[in-house]
Amino acid sequence: MPLALLAVLAPVLAFTCIFSPEGRLNWLLEVGPGLAGIVALAASFRRFPMSRFVYVGVFVHILILVYGGYYTYAKAPLGEWMRETFHFQRNMYDRIGHFAFGFFPVFTLREVFLRVTRLERGGWLTFILLGVVLGLAAFYEFIEWWAALLLDPAGGDKFLGSQGDIWDAQWDMFMALVGASVGLVGLGRLHQRSMDALAARAAPH
Repeated sequence: MPLALLAVLAPVLAFTCIFSPEGRLNWLLEVGPGLAGIVALAASFRRFPMSRFVYVGVFVHILILVYGGYYTYAKAPLGEWMRETFHFQRNMYDRIGHFAFGFFPVFTLREVFLRVTRLERGGWLTFILLGVVLGLAAFYEFIEWWAALLLDPAGGDKFLGSQGDIWDAQWDMFMALVGASVGLVGLGRLHQRSMDALAARAAPH
């Protein structure tokens, strides 16, 4: 499954990077964290394979990042459609991206914590997972800030994508926290079944 997903993703990555109307720098800034995740999963595949649930989640998350990187989050057509349909004051695809930043990675973190540490399912694990997601979301806001200050001004501004909202950074972190919470509540059991299936496949027969 991971190889099949990668085979589908590779041409999408290549096309959107080469032909992005907003430039390759912005594409790389937006999609870069996802590329780093792909490299990490590929490097650890043989010694630490993840559940199929996680691989599918990473695949969907990368597609969300690529869509935002191709158009920029402030100009994403889906967000423009939402603005016109629901009378929002801004392009809301940015909010979707940060919701996804919590929704999908929380399962990778959950799986690593359950398999590598002595943490068990329960309230403390949930608290730690939400805290880590919130910390990562805050660090990502630092990255956006540094990009706007240090990199090409046009590329950095596109990457920041605040659309004039002075509370954009706070909203981004909040949406990541909401995404992680919704993910754990809504799909936690499904993820656990996928982990159990992975353990069954790995068990000696």
